[in-house]
Amino acid sequence: MPGMIGGMRPRDILLAVAVALIWGVNFVAIRLGLDDLPPLLFNAMRFGVAAFPALLIVGRPSVRWRWLLAGAFTLAVGQFSLLFIAIDAGMPAGLSSVVMQSQAVFTVAFAAALLKERPLRLQLAGLAVALVGVVVVAVRLGPDRPPLAFALVLGSAASWALGNIVVRRAAASNMLNFMVWVSAAATPFLVALTLVVDGPADDLAAIRSMTWSAIGALLYVSVLATLVGWGMWGALIRRYGASTVAPFSMLVPFFGIASAALVLHEPVHPTDIVGGILVVGGVLAGALASKIQLRGGDSEFSGDSDRSAAGVGGPMR
Repeated sequence: MPGMIGGMRPRDILLAVAVALIWGVNFVAIRLGLDDLPPLLFNAMRFGVAAFPALLIVGRPSVRWRWLLAGAFTLAVGQFSLLFIAIDAGMPAGLSSVVMQSQAVFTVAFAAALLKERPLRLQLAGLAVALVGVVVVAVRLGPDRPPLAFALVLGSAASWALGNIVVRRAAASNMLNFMVWVSAAATPFLVALTLVVDGPADDLAAIRSMTWSAIGALLYVSVLATLVGWGMWGALIRRYGASTVAPFSMLVPFFGIASAALVLHEPVHPTDIVGGILVVGGVLAGALASKIQLRGGDSEFSGDSDRSAAGVGGPMR
């Protein structure tokens, strides 16, 4: 796997795998938290906890407020509100971790439309394979995985892709700083949203009746998955570059499916395995092929290796 690890130290390889594990198990934590909390309230609490004590540590924002607000609406309000609602509506947590990787397809499409970037042929071929994988996963839609919930996960992935565009334009030098301030900017909007949709009485009742399982899930998604995960991930990217580190995020769906099967006893069907391999393999192959072709100096295409890998992993879990 030398092409993927790019001279990384064994300790840092283990660190990258550990972050992927944290982010994969995060989908299970979301499912457990939703047993006690409404989706919008859970999302508001997640970003509130992630933001405020961390604001005391990360210092002033490293990018302009317009990019923080854009990140707040795409990544926090859009991506995670839709994901939480989808899982609450019956979408399996492990399978959600696979379908969310369709963000790479949306990212390339949005980059072409909004940034006028021309995708590479090999990148398009890989993403076409990933899209076939999403269709294979969709074959088993039914009562145990409602079509509407599946569509909401796709909407979440599309919002994540828009967030990737925001991150690229913001050019944040410190991703942990960026994510903490995005969390802070998103929290007031998320609180207002849950108060309007769920109502103050229901929100207060849900908070009062929280079990230790929900509290643990909240701390996991806020502190471990957001602050610790992105702190380690950002350090690896600064040390080795995004194109070297990003492919490790393709381990997230495998950890997501495995942990959901072990903890939540979610069934794994053959179509899920085939679809997951196609999705992950297609995204990864497209990113790595783009990197190789760009290193070869193909003048027909534009971009750079870090940019071509931007659709792999993305900014948040």
